[in-house]
Amino acid sequence: MTLDWISPADRIQALPPYVFARLDELKANARQQGLDLIDLGMGNPDGATPEPVVEAAVQALRNPANHGYPPFEGTANFRRAITNWYHRRYGVSLDPNGEALPLLGSKEGLGHLALAYINPGDLVLVPSPSYPVHFRGPVIAGGKVHSIILKPENDWVIDLGSIPDSIAEQAKILYFNYPSNPTGATAPREFFEEIVAFAHKYQILLVHDLCYAELAFDGYKPTSLLEISGGKEIGVEFHTMSKTYNMAGWRVGFAVGNSKVLQGLRTLKTNLDYGVFSALQAAAETALSLPDSYLQEVQERYRTRRDFLIKGLAELGWTVPKTLATMYLWVPCPPGMNSTDFALTVLQQTGVVLTPGNAFGIGGEGYVRISLIADCDRLGEALKRLKDANIRYQPQPVSV
Repeated sequence: MTLDWISPADRIQALPPYVFARLDELKANARQQGLDLIDLGMGNPDGATPEPVVEAAVQALRNPANHGYPPFEGTANFRRAITNWYHRRYGVSLDPNGEALPLLGSKEGLGHLALAYINPGDLVLVPSPSYPVHFRGPVIAGGKVHSIILKPENDWVIDLGSIPDSIAEQAKILYFNYPSNPTGATAPREFFEEIVAFAHKYQILLVHDLCYAELAFDGYKPTSLLEISGGKEIGVEFHTMSKTYNMAGWRVGFAVGNSKVLQGLRTLKTNLDYGVFSALQAAAETALSLPDSYLQEVQERYRTRRDFLIKGLAELGWTVPKTLATMYLWVPCPPGMNSTDFALTVLQQTGVVLTPGNAFGIGGEGYVRISLIADCDRLGEALKRLKDANIRYQPQPVSV
């Protein structure tokens, strides 16, 4: 029996196709054709979860006390680990009983925050390009998204002055993300001070995605929104265990910041899920307590890959600035090609998977994102395939 008479809700039909789902289809087809794929598409870290984290999960699994429903607000121990981590990393003091909320990964939390706070018709400010849930969450909630187009000449940092007063006065929430997915951009502390002042002036809730806080290189230290005077009064910040700790499939993250906002998110979640399995929260506690030497190894791994790939791309005509954080390079498409066509051409001719920039919004057109999720031998093979297929960047000549 078919259900031709039923159609998805308008909120689903309003969503553009999710590019990562489409990429999965293309990858499956390529594998069926016998292609050896080098997948540099999704930000899915390679390698194993740290052994102390795995062992903590095993021990927690053996404890019957963890086999029931977890507390809706998360376990007290994990919340305390979160607030201790913030104090250690940023000097920020948080109350584990109201200013920290465990999540089923940051993507879930960011999307659910939109449902908790955005009414149909509410105006939401979102940079473009940005992580897809930053704009898809508000669309699902029925909000209206005003895209703040980011520009390379501004180092992909939001120009708050480009937002008209008439838009800012209507806006309810502003999502932002530094260090940035997909661009790898970082923002100076002064920007965070400016955006907090901007939010207080227009009474806008700030939602900062700090998922790449620890993947920083060359002495750079990312800024937390909550470090800034007035930041906690007007905002919340999201983090994930996925990237730094190779725990993408474990689905553990957290939100911190304004207790009133977090309580609204918690209320929504109590109606939709039962939270993170207690054994996984125990493992996440261990991850947040790993010594700095572990973080330094992770940072060195991605820094080495960054340098290797930037050098190899330069030999093919690309000039890619060195990123100071994240696990991505943001690379322009050859002139005359849009991001979808370029990514598809690379996949079909080389078996190398890149993410088209338009997956991250209209501001991402003309670029592809390359994830540094393979070792240098594999990255070297990807570069060789590009060279063999004569895929290069040749700037258009400047007319005089």
